[in-house]
Amino acid sequence: MDIRRALPADLPAVAAIYGREAREGHATFDLEPRPMEVWEARLGEHGDHFLVADDGGTVTGYATSSTFRPKPAYAHTRETTVYVAPGQQGRGTGRALYDDLLARLAGDGIHLVVAAVALPNAGSLALHRACGFEEVGVMREVGRKHGRWIDVAWLQKVLG
Repeated sequence: MDIRRALPADLPAVAAIYGREAREGHATFDLEPRPMEVWEARLGEHGDHFLVADDGGTVTGYATSSTFRPKPAYAHTRETTVYVAPGQQGRGTGRALYDDLLARLAGDGIHLVVAAVALPNAGSLALHRACGFEEVGVMREVGRKHGRWIDVAWLQKVLG
């Protein structure tokens, strides 16, 4: 498996991974897949990272970093996201993506990374803990999807 920067040719696979989660899962609070224009714009953003896991030419997951909040005092904090394609969980894809992403962010001089995990999601919580994140709080019933209220756990990791 190769972890690398996302390319335009990767966007349909990334959109499919995210779109499935938007329609069927609860890891995102989007209810519909994002249009391709959103992914194209994300690819063109500067100052953050958009990585894919490439396994023999197939995108099996992706990771991004983004501004936590658009205020100057948050300049050294980034929010991170990792999505792994169905059937690829438990194969080290998420860990490989996170290891690469966190190293890049540390190299950028980022001090703290945060992640939000919609609950329940034992696999994602385990991944974040294995990567050195600590849980710092839970927002109860912050989202509603598929006819139920969803809690979100916030995790953080100090990079340096």
